[in-house]
Amino acid sequence: MSKIEVKHLAKRFKFSKQPLLSEVNFTLDENEIYGLFGENGAGKSTLMSMISDYNRPSAGEVLYDGENVHENDVALSEIYYMNQDNMYPKKDKVRQIFSFVESMYEDYDVELQDKLVKEFKLDANQKLNKLSTGYQSIVKIIISLCVPCKFVLLDEPTLGLDARNREVFQRNLIETYSENPRTFVISTHIIDEIDRIISDVILLQDGVIKMNENLEDIASKSYSISGPAEDVDAYLQGIRVLEEEKLGRYKTVHFMDQLPQREVPASVDIEQMKLQKLLVYIMDRGEK
Repeated sequence: MSKIEVKHLAKRFKFSKQPLLSEVNFTLDENEIYGLFGENGAGKSTLMSMISDYNRPSAGEVLYDGENVHENDVALSEIYYMNQDNMYPKKDKVRQIFSFVESMYEDYDVELQDKLVKEFKLDANQKLNKLSTGYQSIVKIIISLCVPCKFVLLDEPTLGLDARNREVFQRNLIETYSENPRTFVISTHIIDEIDRIISDVILLQDGVIKMNENLEDIASKSYSISGPAEDVDAYLQGIRVLEEEKLGRYKTVHFMDQLPQREVPASVDIEQMKLQKLLVYIMDRGEK
């Protein structure tokens, strides 16, 4: 199984007092779907660009199966980076862009491409610069789902997409992953829309990785407990609480821990904490 290893990666810009990335370490395993999260300016796009060798790190390295990716054609042929910039000639028609990408990849999935063009209701005869921001994103999404790469990095893939087309994207990503598993890394601010898709969470903050965990492991120890305040307090006695929300005599408590080994009061409701709630808490407090 192939993997990408990010080791001691750092990025400092010439006129910046603080490095954007200072000590980033993690591994991307094959056939997983990762969510890459962080505040605006945290360095998510820069990190993705360095993994795909569009940008050089100030220190550290990115390895594909033990080999540095820099100017490594074999490794880079297995990594596709969909970024927020338009890499294709703006005056070309969409169908010309598709034909160009197909010529670059021997096993490019033309059948899936044609299916996606129909589902997104994309006019492939339109010039790229005549498309809305959302449909320019759709062109890049289609290419990303059709290239035969083992690692696909998606930077804000749903930028400008309406609710219908975001649903089309999510459904087709799940379908193509089920039929042809490979690794996707999705960077987005819309956490609630992809928490049902991803298998692992990577949180980037203050130049380092603050969280790198399997979503099932996070869910098994992240809870929201609601009910009458006295019943909630009695049930959670001894548990370190992250946050409380009160409404009259009722309260909701959020925490990361195992559930207490005591009987749950009938008046108390237990739910898995929403991923967005947990990540916002960690980013706001700067702690886990």
